[in-house]
Parts: sequence; structure tokens; C-alpha cells
Amino acid sequence: MKAVLFYQHGGPEVLQYADFPTPEPKAGEVLVRLRAAALNRMDVMVRNGWPGLKLEMPHINGADGAGEVAALGEGVTEFQIGDRVVINANLGCGRCDFCLAGEDHRCRNWHLLGETVRGTYAEYVALPARQLYRLPPDFDFHQAAAAALVYQTAWHSLITRGGLRAGETVLIVGAGGGVNTASLQIAKLAGARVIVVGSNARKLEKAAALGADILIDRSKEEDWSKAVFLASGKRGVDVVVDNVGTTFMQSLRTLRKGGRLLTVGNSGGPRFEIDNRYIFARHLSIIGSTMSPIRDFVEVMNLVVSGKLQPVIDSTFPLREAAKAQERLWNGENFGKITLEIG
Repeated sequence: MKAVLFYQHGGPEVLQYADFPTPEPKAGEVLVRLRAAALNRMDVMVRNGWPGLKLEMPHINGADGAGEVAALGEGVTEFQIGDRVVINANLGCGRCDFCLAGEDHRCRNWHLLGETVRGTYAEYVALPARQLYRLPPDFDFHQAAAAALVYQTAWHSLITRGGLRAGETVLIVGAGGGVNTASLQIAKLAGARVIVVGSNARKLEKAAALGADILIDRSKEEDWSKAVFLASGKRGVDVVVDNVGTTFMQSLRTLRKGGRLLTVGNSGGPRFEIDNRYIFARHLSIIGSTMSPIRDFVEVMNLVVSGKLQPVIDSTFPLREAAKAQERLWNGENFGKITLEIG
């Protein structure tokens, strides 16, 4: 099969479009012929590498993917050859106490496809059958791949962990990322009022088209936390979606008493200082999560395929141009998801 892989960590130049052995499905697994993959910032972080990260080289990036069932491992009866499927990249072992309790995203031997195991920048991938969601015959592969990781992540953070309720006000820090565009749509579906802080007018205009109620351009607002507070009628917001990390203090200042700060990442950096007085004196909660259990994945994908949530695709590149696609993502040029066409 053709794949985009790397033998050592580094910049985009380490990515190679090359031949690699097609995997064979083991018992309980399904071989998927991929037609589309979608990028996440994690792809670039893994390619760059970090201390302690140990990969079997060559490594293949990619958590998101959709395609057709090409072969079935022993014991698989719930799928047939030719079924159209999308992948759940959250890999639980299926045997530990967390997995058996339906909390596979907290698995004791947890993996994320494309992070610690080879991923979807390839023509084929083999996965346990429980990781697949069957798509309607006419549902677009790129839409499915663009939805899988970010929508389950946003749904679990906002709805399951964050307990978002109709009538609440949500602040989303950042307009263009995949999780943020998913969060905006999910918040509106839940009946919330949404404030978006974005880096420029172009991205904010697109956020408005998705339903954002209030737009704040941080390139024109030196103290955007104050602008959010004033826009909320000096009440403060109920929930902040902040996956930057280094902006936590500004986000905490926007919250009303008893508010919640939700985070699933730290694109701005993992280490920063916060003033703890804001947390205990104002009864604030910081709630973190990663991915979601399978039940949340199924619930949110049902909403996606029914059209109640619509993934935003920024652009599509051929698989062999994955390096160029990663550069667009890493430079923050995108609004929504970037996908790869796997022909």
C-alpha cells in the first residue's frame, strides 16, 4: 500500500510518500480501505517528537479516517465487505476495569491512533471492529473523517463533562480549529449563546456563519477578557472552551461565579501560571478530558450523519502532499478541518 511515513522526528521534510506493507486484520479486527483522512495538530506534534515518545519506526501519522471494509478478521460478524465506515481513533484495550465499565477513553493501556500506533495517512488500516461506525451509503468520506475525533472530543467535553444547558453562555477561545468549530455547533444545538474570540475578521466572519452570537477580534482588543465580560452584560460567561492553555488566566477572568473552564488540549504550550484565587474565591471548575467513550462517539456521529451537526472542511490535499497540508494546519491558516484524499 501507499503511505506517508517518517523514519525520524523532524520538520515536514521527514515525511515520505512510500510503499509500506498492507496490514492484515487479526481476530476481531477489520481491514479498512481508507478513502479520506483528516489532520489534527497532534499529527505535527508526533512528527516533531517529544522527550519520552517511543514509536515503532517508520511511523504513520493520522487519527481520523473513513473508507470501506476490505477484509474481516476471524470472528467479525457485525460488518460486511464493502460497508462504508468511519474510524474512532480512541483505542481502549477492551479488557481493563475502565473499558469494561464503558469508559474506554480512560483505558489503562490507552492509545490514540496515529500517536503511539500507526495511523491513517495510508491506503489501509486494521482496527478492532468496535472502533468502527457504519456510515449511510451516500455519506461523504471527507465529512465523516473530519467529524470523528473533534466532534466526539467536543461533545464529551461540553455535554458529558461540562453539563452545558440551554440558555447558558459559552465562550470559545479561537475561531478556526476543528474542536472549536465543533464546539460552536454543539453549543448552538444545545441552545446556548456563543461568544467567539478569534485572531482575525476572516475567521470571525466564518464563525458567525456557523451561528456565533458575539464576535471579538483579539487583534483589535488588547484585553479580550474585558471585552467578553462587557459583551456578557457584566455577568460573565457560564462556560469557556479553552484549548490554548496559555490563555487560562484571561479565560478565568471571563467566568461568572460557579463557571466552568473546559480544556482538551494546550496548543499554546503545556506550562503556564494561573492565580488560584480566581478559582476558589469564585467557585470555578477546570474540567479536562481526552476523546470520549464509544457511547459518546456513537451519539455524536448519529447527529452528524443526520445533518444536525455539519463538519467544516477547510481544504483537501492528495495524500502525497501531506507535508503541505500539515504546514497549513500548523501555521493556523485553516478554518475547520484539513483532509487528505486517498485515491
